[in-house]
Amino acid sequence: MEYLPVVLLLLAGLAVGGGALLVSALLGPKAPHPMKDQPFECGVPTSGNAQQRISVRFYLVAILFLLFDVETVFFYPWAVVFKDFLSAGPFIIYEMVAFVGVLLAGYLYIYFKGALEWE
Repeated sequence: MEYLPVVLLLLAGLAVGGGALLVSALLGPKAPHPMKDQPFECGVPTSGNAQQRISVRFYLVAILFLLFDVETVFFYPWAVVFKDFLSAGPFIIYEMVAFVGVLLAGYLYIYFKGALEWE
């Protein structure tokens, strides 16, 4: 019974999403044309091969960004409950210093490996 509002909100969201899809399918324009099936992006006609190679460095930087971005998200809940944990002892401080140490070690490793160099 305590999850009833969550279930109702989930059902309402599904109903709105499904209703929008249904109304779009029923009332939307249905005039297929070969020009409409062409790839289109930003008002510029496509040119060249869409299968061109992209440097691995691009993916490396993207993954490193996600890694450090997601790890830094863990700072927020820690900061929210920081005052409550101070009364429990210094263990939470040691734990966070270890976490920041791992982050710093990872950052220094990729920095000295040259992963952040862009040519």
